[in-house]
Amino acid sequence: MDNRITALCDFLDAAHSVYHAQDYLVKTLENAGYTRLLESEKWEIVPGGKYYVARGGTAVLAFRVPERTPKGFLMSASHSDRPTFKVKENAELSGAYTRLAVERYGGMLIAPWLDRPLSVAGRVMVETEEGIESRLVDIDRDLLMMPNVAIHMNRQANEGYKWNPAVDTLPLLGGKDAKGKFAALLEEAAGGKVLGHDLFLYVRDKARVWGIDNEYLSSAALDDLECAWGCTQGFLNAKDSGSIPVLCVFDSEEVGSSSVQGAASPLLSDTLGRICEALGLDLRQQLAQSFMVSADNGHALHPNHPELADPTNAPILGGGVVLKFNATLRYCTDGLSSAIFRKVCAKAGVNVQTYCNRADIPGGSTLGNISLHHVAVPTVDIGLAQLAMHSCYETGAAADAIALEEAMAAYYGTTLEVSENGYTLK
Repeated sequence: MDNRITALCDFLDAAHSVYHAQDYLVKTLENAGYTRLLESEKWEIVPGGKYYVARGGTAVLAFRVPERTPKGFLMSASHSDRPTFKVKENAELSGAYTRLAVERYGGMLIAPWLDRPLSVAGRVMVETEEGIESRLVDIDRDLLMMPNVAIHMNRQANEGYKWNPAVDTLPLLGGKDAKGKFAALLEEAAGGKVLGHDLFLYVRDKARVWGIDNEYLSSAALDDLECAWGCTQGFLNAKDSGSIPVLCVFDSEEVGSSSVQGAASPLLSDTLGRICEALGLDLRQQLAQSFMVSADNGHALHPNHPELADPTNAPILGGGVVLKFNATLRYCTDGLSSAIFRKVCAKAGVNVQTYCNRADIPGGSTLGNISLHHVAVPTVDIGLAQLAMHSCYETGAAADAIALEEAMAAYYGTTLEVSENGYTLK
């Protein structure tokens, strides 16, 4: 197996929560020589420097400064959250069995969550002598399961069943004697008294490469950890650019991005402003020479339901990077941004596909049109084709993950020059 796919699978298997995803990406950046900048302190930024900013335990922005006067920002935006179930406060439900109270996070396919081994990961706030400390927790064992109702008791199960999330998706923890043990388990894992928590369920299935030619990749959270990883690797592997490369991995996209660490926050615009302030640059002048790649996976042509796809804009697994279009601008790709990114992909030797939703099936939205409210630059929406989007276990193509890394390395190694005659990529 290609070492790049092995590395991606390692990331997917470690990122059991949005907090673990950020932790893995931060360590990857630090191993590559990037220095953390604290938002609460003055920033000292120098030409040739490599830096990152982390917020909320879930979002990370990284950038490096060219030795010469920069020409704008080359940005990418992806997200680290996925549809899942969040553990409620006072979560234990007792009776003949002990269950956990959970609620849905994001729009999901519910059925695949049932009858699978599950566990819990996230962060907890622990009381220490110095104050409150945030610690990562991942209960690395088969801990929970949401049992289905037998077909004998639900004869309509195969005829279209409406799930009730207040009843059907409460995971089983143990028998009646398990009451109180979940809280104790958390405190043991955290190493102290838990004052608060942000915990989510995850499936125990590991990332797998499969298919007759080992062409497919399946994992939890391919949407959008696959793009987060591809953008990160492209960012780290790119050659020097005359622009300032900026990697953005946001949180909260699956619930509208409206958090302090989401794309709807001023995190990106504040970061760009502070970079310019530290380097003595004019922010508006730099933005006029900038570009954004919004990277979030898209729908592949389904092997059993091709009728659901647009007849001429239906990407397939293994066909390359996907350009996403929508007339109502839920995707931001237009003629200009698609032309620029096609040139980038040609430079990288990467195939390009196009996606439009079928005209009578509304599509989703992503990071591009949200970030534009704060950073208005030409933007292209891209992604990788996948099946079973918003399932707890999704499928894409291994070759596409590699194509994204190569395309983003070419993108971040480009210098984008803007003049009255148009755009030049060098």
